[in-house]
Amino acid sequence: MIPLNPTSTPSFPFLTKLHSHIMLMKQKAQASKRFIITSLLFILLLCFLASINEVRFDSVLGLSKCAFFRNSSAQVVSHDVPSSEDDIRVLIGILTLPDQYQRRSFLRLIYGTQTPVVGAQVDVKFVFCNLTKEDQKVLIALEIMRYDDIIIMDCKENMNKGKTYTYFSSLPEMFSGSADRPYSPYHYVMKADDDTYFRLENLVKSLRPMPREDLYYGYVIPCPSMDPFVHYMSGMGYLISWDLVEWISKSDVPKTNIEGPEDKVFGEWIRIGHKAKNRYNAKWSMYNYPEPPTRCTHELWPDTIAVHLLKTQEKWIKTLNYFNVTRNLKPSKLYHIP
Repeated sequence: MIPLNPTSTPSFPFLTKLHSHIMLMKQKAQASKRFIITSLLFILLLCFLASINEVRFDSVLGLSKCAFFRNSSAQVVSHDVPSSEDDIRVLIGILTLPDQYQRRSFLRLIYGTQTPVVGAQVDVKFVFCNLTKEDQKVLIALEIMRYDDIIIMDCKENMNKGKTYTYFSSLPEMFSGSADRPYSPYHYVMKADDDTYFRLENLVKSLRPMPREDLYYGYVIPCPSMDPFVHYMSGMGYLISWDLVEWISKSDVPKTNIEGPEDKVFGEWIRIGHKAKNRYNAKWSMYNYPEPPTRCTHELWPDTIAVHLLKTQEKWIKTLNYFNVTRNLKPSKLYHIP
């Protein structure tokens, strides 16, 4: 018998085939082992990465609760910072129309890029009446799914025939039991126009020393007046404490007087009901855009809380440029903005 040398090539054809077969089997076995080891290592790597991503995802979820525009975003549009009973909680309801998609998108940028105010929760929501078109039912549903910053009230769209009453009177029911906490969902509720620009940090700063009950806050009308107890606050944006919201929802005073210029009618509710012992005139931190000049206008200045009558994009851009709203834009190789 001729001994086989595994390192040499046998001289007999049969043995040559047998040798090749044995070597092939060895190679397959080694390849199989390598595949199994590689697969195990790959699975371990995936598990490791998944555990890291789970931690990162939980962190992102935690951070997202501190962003805007809940679903900012906003989430709006929401500066929803984890709040305690002592923090200021403000709801800004911007009364607008269902078809104003572009305006809502623009305002989400405006409020979603403002720095969240420490010690405050400011929720910005868009308010309108029932939807009447098929496209609205789809597009606005998508907006709600994405941003969760829309309130649709059970009413027919209008300006001065009760829309403001429906807004305020609906809120207690809307927010009843919506939060697992023993205090009211908001300290203050504002009705605002969609052509008003609010600087949220300055707004909150002005509210900190204010009483949280029986408060009526805004830009007093007529324009030359500085006495908030004589007439009423401009519809550009006025704010009341939550107890007055609850009063509006229960009292017959506003329910029987809903038609007419909404801001003036609101002032009549307060007068007839002997409400709002605490009033604050935010003039001239709130004012109309300076051009064209009137008795209600004021130059743009750093202590601004709100600018009204931004009816054109040009006025919006001039206002935003004045307040340098893009100052926090980070440098990047991906864009060049001179």
